[in-house]
Formats: sequence, C-alpha cells, structure tokens
Amino acid sequence: MAMAMKLRFLPNYEHRFTSAPKACRSSPVKLSIKNQVQSQRLQKKKRRPENVAGEFFVDHTCIDCDTCRWMAPEVFSRVDGLSAVSKHPSCQDERLKALQVQKTFPIPINMDKIPGVYHCGYHSDKSYGAASYLIVHPQGNILIDSPKYTERLARNIEDMGGAQYMFLTHKDDVADHKKWSDRFGCKRILHSTEVQDITEDVEMKLDGCGPWSLNDDIQLIHTPGHTEGSVCLLYKPLKVLFTGDHLAIEEDSELSLSEEYNFYSVPVQLESVAKLLEVDFEWMLPGHGRRVVHKDIEEKNSSLKAFLASK
Repeated sequence: MAMAMKLRFLPNYEHRFTSAPKACRSSPVKLSIKNQVQSQRLQKKKRRPENVAGEFFVDHTCIDCDTCRWMAPEVFSRVDGLSAVSKHPSCQDERLKALQVQKTFPIPINMDKIPGVYHCGYHSDKSYGAASYLIVHPQGNILIDSPKYTERLARNIEDMGGAQYMFLTHKDDVADHKKWSDRFGCKRILHSTEVQDITEDVEMKLDGCGPWSLNDDIQLIHTPGHTEGSVCLLYKPLKVLFTGDHLAIEEDSELSLSEEYNFYSVPVQLESVAKLLEVDFEWMLPGHGRRVVHKDIEEKNSSLKAFLASK
C-alpha cells in the first residue's frame, strides 16, 4: 500500500416522519387557532394509508431511506416499498426512539463505544436518501457526506462546534454540500475523478490511489468500484470505517455491494472489499443500508472472507 500523504489546508435529510397533534388545555380562541395551524401543517404532510391508526405516522414524502426502520424497528416497517408505522410505541424507550427519528439530530451512534460519532439524519433525496455523519474531533469536526440543509440541523451542529471539513465519499451523496460549506466555511474533500459541475469548486481534490491522512488519526482509503473515485474514511482510534456506498448490510443482514447501482465496475469493487481485510476496523457506518458492528478484527475478516467467497 502506498505511503500515506498528509493533507494540509491553508489557514484562513430530513426524514419525513411526524406525529399527530395532541389535545391540550387552552382558551377556545387559542385552541381554535392552534388547531387551524396544525391542520394546515398536516395537510402538507399527508399520512400514508399504510400506517396503523394513531399518533405517529410516516407521510407521503417518504423516500424509503430506511432510517426510521433501523432506528426504531419496533415501530416502523416497510410496506408497499416505503416506510410506515406498523405498531405504536409500547414503552418509553420505543417512544424515545420514534421521536428521535423526527427531530433530535445529530444523535450519537453509541456514546459509550464510539463517543463523538453522530448520525446527522435529515436524509436528502438529492443523495438518494443516504446517511451522513459527524465526527466531533479536537482538531476540527468532520461532516461525512451531506445531509439535507436545514437551519435547525445547522444550529445543532454549530452548537457542537460546527464543521472544519466535509468529506464526500463519492459523487452520489453530495446533496447540499455547497450550503454547508457556505454556512460553516468547511473545506470539502472529494476524489478528483468524482468531480462534476456541482462540485468543481471543492477545496481539496484527491488524486491517485492514496491512502491519504487527515490529522494523525483519520485515514482516507481509495475503494473504487461503486464509482471510480469512491473513498472510505477510517477513524483509527475508534476503529470506525465510513463506507459511503462501497459496502453495507442490507435488511436481511447480508453484506451487499448494491450491484444493481454500480456505476464503475463490480470486479473492481470486490477487489476493494478484499483490501479491507488489511484495515483495522470493527464498526462499519454506510451511506445506505444497516450499520455493522463486529466484536473484533477476526470476526470482521471472517465476514468479509465469507462474502468474497460467495461471489
């Protein structure tokens, strides 16, 4: 593997899920006004008929990003190709998970085991519903791929220290990257073969096959296949690999390359998966699909070898 090259910079989605309004004690006039406002809001967010009746529901703007189903699987399921509420929360923990789907992003992935790593939520249809993440880092926070830009999310991230960098794994999941760059002044990183008209002004373009280093504990690994310039980010101290669209676990718990959405070469992508046998990680956080947690490196490699042998 080529020697890592230090990156140096000059100084210088919302998931459409909601809950129905609850009754409250108020004056008749205030209650009437409030009900009118809530009615108008809910008219804009028409609930899918596949939801079971009750307080929580998925509305008609669902893009099947899968977020609610892996965040609160007890409540949400896939019905007719999109998400729906199949069962309402039966305890406080289930209710909290359901509410988190709606409005509390960024939320920690696992504060005990990988502190400082957050899921941004607000999946954008511009990125086909891909997940984005935030690393809170002492040398500058890092956004990984772009969520939908909302001022609410921006304020929350600002309260966490903003973002110094935005790492874009590949050309598909760039969404509102320019709005985030304008908001935080973050330096955007993308492989040069992924640059298109909408990303021609990114501040850092990676060339060649890497690997590259961003800070002492962040490594960028070239994993071509899904696209020519797909790159994964490895957060070494916590053994977390952010894979973009390179590799994920599907709802059936099987590793997947999403071959039907390959835009470069499946054989090359398999070679890139084999490269991960030499990478020290236990957590895999993808753009699409489910998260993966291995108990150790041996289990991770066993899983990758079995997957490669099946191809």
